[in-house]
Amino acid sequence: MSTPRKRNRTKLIIYLFSFVIISAGVFFGVQFFTRTGFFKIPGVVYYDDSLSSEEIEIFKNIFSDDVILDKDVRISAKNILQLDSLKNNEHIYNIYVPVTDFYSSESNIATSSAEQVFDTSFQTENGFSLIPFDELDFTRKLLSINDNYYLDDFNSGAVFRVISFDSEKYDEEIEKLISKTFDKDFPKKDNVLSFIQTGVTALSRGMNRKLLEVGGDATFFSEKIGDFLSSFDLTHTSNESSFSDYASGSNICSDKRFIDTLEAIGLDIVELTGNHNQDCGDEAAMETIDTYLSSGIKIIGGGKTADEAKEPLNISEKNNNITMLAFNLSTGGATLDDTPGANQYNEAVAAEQIKTAKTNGDLVIVDIQYYECSAYASEYEDPICDYANSSAGDQIGFFRHLIDLGADVVVGTSAHQPQTFELYGDGVIYYGLGNLFFDQIWWPGTTRSLMLSHYVHNNKLLQTKIIPTVYDKNMQTDLMDAETTKWYIERLSKARP
Repeated sequence: MSTPRKRNRTKLIIYLFSFVIISAGVFFGVQFFTRTGFFKIPGVVYYDDSLSSEEIEIFKNIFSDDVILDKDVRISAKNILQLDSLKNNEHIYNIYVPVTDFYSSESNIATSSAEQVFDTSFQTENGFSLIPFDELDFTRKLLSINDNYYLDDFNSGAVFRVISFDSEKYDEEIEKLISKTFDKDFPKKDNVLSFIQTGVTALSRGMNRKLLEVGGDATFFSEKIGDFLSSFDLTHTSNESSFSDYASGSNICSDKRFIDTLEAIGLDIVELTGNHNQDCGDEAAMETIDTYLSSGIKIIGGGKTADEAKEPLNISEKNNNITMLAFNLSTGGATLDDTPGANQYNEAVAAEQIKTAKTNGDLVIVDIQYYECSAYASEYEDPICDYANSSAGDQIGFFRHLIDLGADVVVGTSAHQPQTFELYGDGVIYYGLGNLFFDQIWWPGTTRSLMLSHYVHNNKLLQTKIIPTVYDKNMQTDLMDAETTKWYIERLSKARP
């Protein structure tokens, strides 16, 4: 016969057991219905049809069977022409740029969508191909898309392949898994150096007279192009005239107020290889150098002495290293002693300086003040000076020899009329840039120039964009319009060796 104490103990055990059973049922029931705990289903990776098979394989390797996700993730892709601010879960997978033949006069693609740019029939019809950015180099011409040039903007002018990862736990789970995949050194404003080279500048003679007519405001001559030239990281010109109190309407000397013209274009580098910098005497030449230096303008190809004149210009900006050399060859104005003047070309010195720069891994640009084409005096279009062999001596052979020595880019900075250009060996040659600023308004050819906009990334020359200019009867320089640019580039291209 059981006692009350035994019955109470039995009831307690039954109650406790029931409580455990009920609690366990509730515990596992909640997990079952909420798919948590023992009944949790791992997050699933969904691959959208917009992904390529190659992209899917890459992400399958990332989200392998060993990776257990808490939440589902859907991966998708899209191609866009305008890179606005990306969302936290969006990443650039690749950048594709349109290119065409180096010598082509085409410059732009008009399109309504990114998918059209990818279409091979559209590419064939418009004479271009689409390549990944990392395949871009100076041997092919980069085109704009809808008038947007990628290396000037970085947010347009290309097709951007963007991958999206939609997950409730993107920050906690996904980002750390994919970060290395999207850790790519794509170009941007802070790692691409834009360096624009311009041709002959001689702020003198008729420009001195015009300066008086406009009340002494030297920015009159640069007002149409100053903002454009100032937009580049570095701006160069080859100035052939020194500042002097004796500047007049008949000599190659510059009114001292013309420093305002150069500052208005954002001048960073002035080349002094010209044959007229001593026209106003050595004292004026030295004072001019002091004026440049006090204005923060670096000097290349000339100096107060022969030793100063031969010094290379080393440019180190945005993780890019450029060695710039500049020589005077047979046009006068060179110095061989302790007097000011241009850097006389010396084969042994040039070869050694180029070799040293290449050993250091620098990009090498060599400027040459060469003989001039003498066929300027024509009131009609005379294409003689377009050709590289229109000057005295073997211009083609000499410029190509500098490439053979290791130069990456060779530029002729003496021509008062633009000359042709060509790919040669492992480099590129621009035989003559023409006049950026001068008073030669009588002949069509001498009112024009070529500006070379170099784009350098990781010491690699991505592109050199040719930008023609023209000045009017007031000697105001402006960008050449698009239609004339196309005609002129085609004309010069056909004159190549």
